[in-house]
Amino acid sequence: MKHTPLAALALAFALVAPAVAEEPKKEPAPAAEAKPAATTPAPAPADAKPAEGKPAKGKKGAKPAPAAAKNADPVQLANPAAPAEQPKPLNREEAIKRANAFFNASPVMTADFVQIGADGKRSEGKLHVQRAGRVRFEYAQPATMEVVADGAQVAIRDRKLGTQDLYFINQTPLKFLMKEKIDLEKDVTVQDVQIDDSGVTIFIEDKATFGGTSHLKLIFDPKTFKLKQWQVKDPQGYETLITLFNIDQTKTPDAALFKITK
Repeated sequence: MKHTPLAALALAFALVAPAVAEEPKKEPAPAAEAKPAATTPAPAPADAKPAEGKPAKGKKGAKPAPAAAKNADPVQLANPAAPAEQPKPLNREEAIKRANAFFNASPVMTADFVQIGADGKRSEGKLHVQRAGRVRFEYAQPATMEVVADGAQVAIRDRKLGTQDLYFINQTPLKFLMKEKIDLEKDVTVQDVQIDDSGVTIFIEDKATFGGTSHLKLIFDPKTFKLKQWQVKDPQGYETLITLFNIDQTKTPDAALFKITK
């Protein structure tokens, strides 16, 4: 039964239409285009108004001003509807960088969690984290387990049986996440990064856990890049899935939560 709380503990040490142009002003029509009303140099009669930009309807032979202005209109070229700038594609390097940023954003975290164990059983509770190395999983009833890390060791308790097993922190999966500053590329082996609309999954291998090698999947929200799930496969092959809700990286947990009574 020890595999379930150990796997649950794994990630606790880290802890979230084109613009329409205005009607152009019409330039005065060239003298050659205006039809003179008389042979005398008298002032232009009213029918010469098309030179101001409003050609008379039905007059054959008059060149429509909009057609001439269409080719010379600078507004549509100078002020088209600007397309939204497309975000840069999220690649492996950027995904790992953003994962590190989430873990390093705050040394504290509280969250609600739901755990699905290797046996398919569902449990839930509250997670408290304060780096470096302090974490507490409080399982709600009817679960009787409790996991507490005080920065040096990890206690796995059974409230019903009154038992307590102690482990060194460096024996647990993801003990490297206790560090003040996390760098996934340096602290563990990043095997793969998968990116799709449902999430960003970082696959990790840790060869230094208790009993052998552990494999982990860290799953981040693709928009906010908060950690939403992790899955641990321990050296015995047991898998545990943890889903986080209501992440708060501003509240500092009570220090008494992380005390281990010998």
